[in-house]
Amino acid sequence: MFKINFDREACIGCSACVSVCDNWVMDNDKVKPKKTAISEKELKSNKEAEDICPVDAIKIKKVE
Repeated sequence: MFKINFDREACIGCSACVSVCDNWVMDNDKVKPKKTAISEKELKSNKEAEDICPVDAIKIKKVE
């Protein structure tokens, strides 16, 4: 299991994450994850969202 930590304040609403991962959606002028607890299967696309974020607002950590 993995946990998404999203810094909404840092988000600039560029929607790059939305373009690479269907777990991310626009929410007014910013984005948000549909869910913050993700499985191994969902990790790849969410990791792409983390990597593409220009302001490092997305952090994914493995949880036990």
